[in-house]
Amino acid sequence: MGDHKLVIREAKNSDAEAVIDYLNQIAGESDFLTFGSAEELHLTVEKEEVTLKDYAKRENALYLVAVYNGQIAGTLDFFGGTKKRTAHTGEFGISVRRDYWNKGIGRALIARMIEWSKATGIIRKINLRVRSDNQRAMHLYKSFGFEEEGVIRRDFFINDEFYDSVHMGRFIDGQK
Repeated sequence: MGDHKLVIREAKNSDAEAVIDYLNQIAGESDFLTFGSAEELHLTVEKEEVTLKDYAKRENALYLVAVYNGQIAGTLDFFGGTKKRTAHTGEFGISVRRDYWNKGIGRALIARMIEWSKATGIIRKINLRVRSDNQRAMHLYKSFGFEEEGVIRRDFFINDEFYDSVHMGRFIDGQK
């Protein structure tokens, strides 16, 4: 990365405003996100602080920020099941600001999440869903050992068009 500094760390309460600014920035940058505008998320700094606190106190949840040259360039959130029978698994979402694409930020976020999940002693499987036409993302996930598990038809409705999603998963404990 040359002179540029990338730091991947867990989000803190004090990141709430910067995270909201980041989400406002990325909302219109990609049709691959589950939201098209930040207004859909109904965010306030107070609500985001509560959300970040909730992630921090749960053993099977994680909210990462990728800080590149002092700016939030990407985020990843993983949320595990809230009941005993589903606590071992969860789903993650990831995003990277367009002007930081192709710098290894998404790869660094996923690598950190996988390290963390192994260290929890709780997480046994990571799930995700990705738009079926998002080949770059699917290639990245497969490079980390995620496998396609199924297709949900018409899962997204964007600009008056339906899109399927591919559900992918990766075992953490080496079991099939």
